Amino acid sequence: MNSHRHAGSFRDPDGFIFTKDGRLYRQVNRRYAEEYDLLIGSGLYDDLTRSGLLVRHEEADLSLAAADGAYRVLRPDTVPFISYPHEWCFSQLKDAALTTVAIQKRALEHGMSLKDCSAFNVQFNRGRPVFIDTLSFERFVEGRPWAAYRQFCQHFLAPLALARYRDIRLVQLFRVYLDGIPLDLASELLPLRTRFSPSLLMHIHMHARFQSRYGSRTEKPSGRGTVGFKAQMGLVESLESAVAGATWKASGTEWVEYYEDTNYSRPGLDDKERLVAEYIDAIGPGVVWDLGANTGRFSRIASDRGHGVISFDIDAAAVEKNYLELASDGDGDILPLVLDLANPTSGMGWAGEERKSLEERGPAEIVMALALIHHLAISDNLPFDVIAGFFSRICRHLIVEYIPKEDSQVRRLLVCREDIFGSYTREEFEKAFRRFFRIERAERITDSERVLYLMRRNGEMQ
Repeated sequence: MNSHRHAGSFRDPDGFIFTKDGRLYRQVNRRYAEEYDLLIGSGLYDDLTRSGLLVRHEEADLSLAAADGAYRVLRPDTVPFISYPHEWCFSQLKDAALTTVAIQKRALEHGMSLKDCSAFNVQFNRGRPVFIDTLSFERFVEGRPWAAYRQFCQHFLAPLALARYRDIRLVQLFRVYLDGIPLDLASELLPLRTRFSPSLLMHIHMHARFQSRYGSRTEKPSGRGTVGFKAQMGLVESLESAVAGATWKASGTEWVEYYEDTNYSRPGLDDKERLVAEYIDAIGPGVVWDLGANTGRFSRIASDRGHGVISFDIDAAAVEKNYLELASDGDGDILPLVLDLANPTSGMGWAGEERKSLEERGPAEIVMALALIHHLAISDNLPFDVIAGFFSRICRHLIVEYIPKEDSQVRRLLVCREDIFGSYTREEFEKAFRRFFRIERAERITDSERVLYLMRRNGEMQ
C-alpha cells in the first residue's frame, strides 16, 4: 500500500509524519542525523520518555521510508485524539507550557535545546500533556540565543496572560494566529498593571518592543550573540516561574454550575443516568464524544464502562472544572475540550489542511447529545434535519435527549425572543432524525416530559 504524507507535516526539512497500511510513522531525514544521534546518545530521549514528557517510538525498517533522503524511520506511539490549543481550558494550556519548559531544561542539561516551542507539538494522552515532535531538538551551542524563545512566549505566555488579565475567550485567537498570539497584539491588549509584573514586562512588553525595533533588520543587534548556558537556563526558569504563577478561577459563567441549577428531580437524574448507562452497554466498545458535556457527569458513566471519552463543552469554565477534577481523580480516559458546536474547529493552516476539522477527526462510535438539542435548535436557529445530518457524519450511534417546549429550560431560552419555532415538536424531531438514523429506543425520563433516544446511523450493521 502506498504511503500517505500527513498534510500538516511539511514545514520541517528534518523529517515528516506519514501513514502506511494504516500505521503512523515519522521519517528522519539525513540532514538531521547528527541531532537525532545526539538525542539518543546523550540520554535525553530516555530521560524524557521515562518521565512521560516525550512520546515514545521504536525504529522501523528503513525500507518503509516515504521519500528519498531518509536516515531513520520511526514508529511512534499514537495519541488517541489530536486536539488544538484553542480547544484547551486554561489549566490545560498552563500544563502544556510547564511541560515544554521542563523539556527545555532537561534538554539543556543534556547539551541540546528545543528549536521550536509550538503548542501544537503538545497533546494530551491519558490525562497528561506529552510532547510529540521528536525532531524539535538541536545541539545547544554556547553563545547562541534560544531560537524558540519568541515562539514560547506567543504560544503559551501571551495567551495565558490574556486569559488571566482580560478574558478566557481570547485563547480563541489561536484560530486566527496559528503561530501564537503576536506579542505586539498581546502587549496592546494587556492592562497597564501587567507592566508592573517583572516577568510580563520582560517576556511580553519589552519583547514586543524589541521585535518591533529589530524585526525588520537584516543584521543582528549588538550583544545578542553572547547568551551562555547559565543565561539560557535563567531565561527558561524565569518563563517557568511566570507560567507557574498564572491563575484563573473557573466561575461566574452561565453553565459552570449547571447541575446545581437544573429542573431534574433526584429520581429523574438517577433515571437519566441509568438509561445512558444501558444505552452505552447496548452499543458496545468505542470512542465516545460527549457534546455539551458541561463538567462531565455523563462522560464519567461512559469512562467507567471502559470507553475513551472526549468531553466537549462551549463553556471554558465548565471544561476547566472538568479537567481539574479528572486530574485530581487520575482519570485519564476522559479528555475535556472547549467546543462551540455551532462553530466547530474547521480545517486550518495552509490550504485548510494543516490542522483537521472536528469532523475529520471522527467519526466517534457514540455521540451523546444530552440537554443540547434545544440550544442548537432555538439559540442557534438550526433546523432538526441540519442537526441530524451533522450528527450522522460524526458518529455511528447517537444518544440524544429531546426536551419539549413546555420544559422550563426551553421556556428560559424563549423569554427574550419571539417563538418562531413552530416545528419544534417531538414528531418533527423524530421525522428529521429518521432520515439519518434508526430509532432503537425512546424512553421518557422520570418526573419529566424529556425523552432519551438511542439511535443507530442508517446503514450501520447490528
